[in-house]
Amino acid sequence: MEDWELDFEWLKVRHFLKDTLRSDVLPDLNTVLFMIGIQELGQLRDNYTKEEKQDLMHIAVCRLMSQDGVYEFEGLDDDGWPHWKQVKTIEKKGEKEQEGYLKTLSVKYFSSIIKSED
Repeated sequence: MEDWELDFEWLKVRHFLKDTLRSDVLPDLNTVLFMIGIQELGQLRDNYTKEEKQDLMHIAVCRLMSQDGVYEFEGLDDDGWPHWKQVKTIEKKGEKEQEGYLKTLSVKYFSSIIKSED
């Protein structure tokens, strides 16, 4: 995917979430990761601790990277939180490349949801 295509598709994801959440602002990458984490956890609450928010973002990253076979779902713990194990290493990339990679995976994650809404 070329840069302009990623930018366009990423903007569609952000607008989809903004409209779904009835927000006034477009979500940034961290917010998108947080929302994916909540979706994957399947437990919506009014409040999460700082540690839980970090855990939710980790769940999102693992779920997204599972699309490329980097992580594999292991199962749920006693509290219903999903756990993943890394099965493949990836090259360490700079912050901008990592961000682009996560945006690309997020676009892929939301593509079927957004298509069904159209």
